Amino acid sequence: MKTLSHWIGGKPVEGTSGNFGPVYNPATGAQEKQVPFASVDEVDTAVAAAKEAFRSWGTSSLAKRTAILFKYRELVDAHREEIARLITAEHGKVHSDALGEVARGLEIVELACGISEKLKGELSTQVSTRVDVSSIRQSLGVVAGITPFNFPAMVPMWMFPIAIACGNTFVLKPSEKVPSAAFKLAELAAEAGLPDGVLNVVNGDKTAVDRILAHPDIAAVSFVGSTPIAKYIHTTGTANGKRVQALGGAKNHMLVLPDADLELAADSAINAAYGSAGERCMAISVVVAVGDTADPLIEKIKERAAALRIGPGDDPASEMGPLITKVHRDKVASYVTGAAAQGATVAIDGTGFTVEGHEDGHWIGVSLLDNVTPEMDCYRDEIFGPVLSVVRVGTYDEAIALMNNSPWGNGTAIFTRDGGAARRFQLEVEAGMVGVNVPIPVPVGYHSFGGWKDSLFGDHHIYGNDGVHFYTRGKVVTTRWPDPSDGGINLGFPSHS
Repeated sequence: MKTLSHWIGGKPVEGTSGNFGPVYNPATGAQEKQVPFASVDEVDTAVAAAKEAFRSWGTSSLAKRTAILFKYRELVDAHREEIARLITAEHGKVHSDALGEVARGLEIVELACGISEKLKGELSTQVSTRVDVSSIRQSLGVVAGITPFNFPAMVPMWMFPIAIACGNTFVLKPSEKVPSAAFKLAELAAEAGLPDGVLNVVNGDKTAVDRILAHPDIAAVSFVGSTPIAKYIHTTGTANGKRVQALGGAKNHMLVLPDADLELAADSAINAAYGSAGERCMAISVVVAVGDTADPLIEKIKERAAALRIGPGDDPASEMGPLITKVHRDKVASYVTGAAAQGATVAIDGTGFTVEGHEDGHWIGVSLLDNVTPEMDCYRDEIFGPVLSVVRVGTYDEAIALMNNSPWGNGTAIFTRDGGAARRFQLEVEAGMVGVNVPIPVPVGYHSFGGWKDSLFGDHHIYGNDGVHFYTRGKVVTTRWPDPSDGGINLGFPSHS
């Protein structure tokens, strides 16, 4: 069995805590690797390496930083197949989905390559006699990221490229379930010329997380994960004086109006609900069908679902892979059986699905639940699996009230041919990201990603302009260079004359 390492101070470092976690191949259910869990001392070593590196990196030129990032972008692009294979082996998602994840991460690397434009300051001249005022942004120091299992490469790349481009140094704690992609990203950063200690990777569990949140030399923490943990990260981190952005869970709704193109809506529902086995915070988990749209839409979804090919992620024929762990597979299945017990109609039951030759894998098929109501567990909870619920409502107003009553506000979508209805929806819906005939409205790299309500804790969304602002702090400089002929003492308040 392969034992993985941390990445500290520009090189692999073996774990010394004696505590390890299993890394499974979800398609087979077999443990293929073990990952060391960092002790408090090991986290401290990584932070010390980052702190030392900041002494020179924080004052390095933008030209030097961007030159390294351009090289880094080239290397990640050249190794995207390898990174995708690592993701598939540990997460289970199909290879094409893993490649897409790397591509979306590269968007943020490209944004970081242009950081010089984002860090331009402002200057106001002659605000008073021979007085100028300028605004600049400066790095914070050592910052950290705690990332989830569902996007082992993309979410780390949402964080550290912008952070280091802004002059910070970074400590990354990836999910212990999928650690290899983050390690590879760090290796490539070193190959690109990133100085030792600027990017560090420590694997671990709650011990490592809590030390990151408490460490006095860490200025800011970024997090993506479930809502309960996001609340904990935000509460604990801010109590320790840190800047925190914590992105939580979701229950994303897709509103289908009677005038919608139902072929497009059905295709979109399949893609958004079952892609990546539903293990993404931007998955559509609820279709809100207005008027008479539910019956024909459900029939179209059932037709498409029957043709989906579920299998190992490294099989080119597979369109959906397994879930991350057996425990999670069983939990997702319980929502389907629980929904039936609570009165929902199980239009498709995927709980008994398996793959021949891979019977021990963490398999589940797609499920479709009809006649779901807001009181049911399948509606109230974030399932994080390939389960799509259909809620029937009579009017648009009922639909918007239902959606806005949700405690989450991550992403949402409307399917309609009516521009007026779409415009009204995008203004009225309480969510941070809205799609119009687009089921998964994840913003491109130069717009920021983030939700509302219990989907985000903190004041900044991730990447884009918000990401730059999160990893920097503003400073205003007021300058007066007196004319040599000036002189004398004046104790009065400046009059701007």
